[in-house]
Amino acid sequence: MTSKEKVAALREEMQKNNIDAFIVYSADPHMSEYLPEEWQERAWLSGFLGSAGFVVITKDKAGLWTDGRYFTQAALELENSGIDLFKDGMEGTPNYIDWIISEIPAEGTVAVNAIATSNANWELLSQKFQTKNITLKDLPLLKEIWKDRGTPSKNPIFTQPVERAGKSVTEKLGAIRQKMEEQEATVHVISSLDDVAWTLNLRGSDVESNPVFLGYIVITKNDAVLFTDLEKLEVEARKQMDDSYVKMMPYEEFYNYLGAFKAEKVLVSPNTNQMIFETLKADNQFLKAPVPGNLMKAQKNETELEGFRTVMVRDGVAMVKFLYWLTHNAGKEAMNEYSIGEKLRGFRAEGENFVGESFGSIVGYKDNGAIMHYSAKSEGSKDVKNDASILVDSGGQYLEGTTDITRTFALGTVSDEFKRNSTLVLQGLIRLSMVKFPKGTKGVHLDAIARLPLWMEGKDFNHGTGHGVGSFMNVHEGPQNIRKDMNPQDLLPGMVCSNEPGYYLEGEYGIRHENLIAVKEAEKTIHGTFYEFETLTFCPFFKDTIVKDVLSETEIAWLNNYHRTCEEKIGPYLEGGVKQWFLELVSPL
Repeated sequence: MTSKEKVAALREEMQKNNIDAFIVYSADPHMSEYLPEEWQERAWLSGFLGSAGFVVITKDKAGLWTDGRYFTQAALELENSGIDLFKDGMEGTPNYIDWIISEIPAEGTVAVNAIATSNANWELLSQKFQTKNITLKDLPLLKEIWKDRGTPSKNPIFTQPVERAGKSVTEKLGAIRQKMEEQEATVHVISSLDDVAWTLNLRGSDVESNPVFLGYIVITKNDAVLFTDLEKLEVEARKQMDDSYVKMMPYEEFYNYLGAFKAEKVLVSPNTNQMIFETLKADNQFLKAPVPGNLMKAQKNETELEGFRTVMVRDGVAMVKFLYWLTHNAGKEAMNEYSIGEKLRGFRAEGENFVGESFGSIVGYKDNGAIMHYSAKSEGSKDVKNDASILVDSGGQYLEGTTDITRTFALGTVSDEFKRNSTLVLQGLIRLSMVKFPKGTKGVHLDAIARLPLWMEGKDFNHGTGHGVGSFMNVHEGPQNIRKDMNPQDLLPGMVCSNEPGYYLEGEYGIRHENLIAVKEAEKTIHGTFYEFETLTFCPFFKDTIVKDVLSETEIAWLNNYHRTCEEKIGPYLEGGVKQWFLELVSPL
């Protein structure tokens, strides 16, 4: 079926059930960003494969809302689908709820799949629909038309030992129970997959590139229960649960278990699926608040930070070998964007404790670099020669940590304009790397620092400057970020973020430079505690696209010092022609 045929089939189901509009969020029962295959409903319906976005279908119209990372990609993937693109956050783009209200009659009916809709979204919809007496229903209509959606994986669930996690399951449960007690909660439900995995020091592979597994946790004063596919638990994982006094029950028993609670104060995140709230709401009181473990997870302990430092050397070696191969073979042998991504994966796989990629590599040659989250297909991806620019954004999952790095460089001749813009982007990265900031600073306060060089020339980029990164965990992690949007979360010691300003000219090229950085204490002054960033990533930047005059002496000194550190960390693991080439890369600007 084409997307147009799928939408037509959905409209038939809507008509049978007297539904005026149906919303398909990009979500699973755990409100994940990256989804198990069987929950990729929005992608299946629309053909748009980005990680963020949702679709609204009415009787005669259809729209997809997504953010600036995906405007170019979505326009291409929605062709001939009959689904219009709404550019979220852009002037003139209507809020999707307001659009629905304007498109359907008063006292109409809107349906969603409650198990794949957050409570926050459900409450917002319900509130705004009151203005026209619109009814909101739980009706999983896609079940009727997506017949071959697949089944959950049977991949094993294994331990993340305390030697790598830094804290035991017992310690983590104790810290969470303390937070429950402070909030007078008697029951706590954890449904987000990375929080489940972190809390229990377990990992899996139910979601591509994310070392998580399908599961829920319910914690009370005396009990902790894991709900998952019990057949997938390795022997050591079962032993770790037993030793930590965590009970294990089948995944399917979760809602029945919740249904038995009466007169409890349930601590649960508003980002939890609505079905959980429906199951508990009759007889219990809700304490809606972020999952306490989420912030604990974000503040990496010293063991986890040391894991990052270890894998960054390993990853840097793989990157340098890859960059040498690509720059020396482009134009000499047949290659395309897809095969380059596969080659990069091969270099990483040579490293110790490599588990897989942390996301599908983004290899954008020439104008494809302007598609921010471009994913080259095995068939039909662009051939790569030794001319123009290429953007490579990639990362690895290792047992000790997670990496995410972007380098944009020339494989041949590029314009002076490209070089200047590339330098402005690098200047933004350097300025953010050097900044000191007082305790209490939020990501939004620092975002402008990375954008300022571009802003001074009337330029900008349409994505965040930084996202949180997990420790052998999801490459996108909250609650912290560095972006224009207001996020109340302070940046705190131990938090790991990306630092990735960019610049994109649709139809011509894209530029992004990215390192990972960790918040650490810098000093205490009469004005209070100040923090700074430790740069974790080790991989040189290409000097042939840097316009030296754009950078200040301080910025040049930072870059030269960074390259000296790369030489110290990576140099001992290189030899022959690769090492000679590398030493030239890291020589002073």
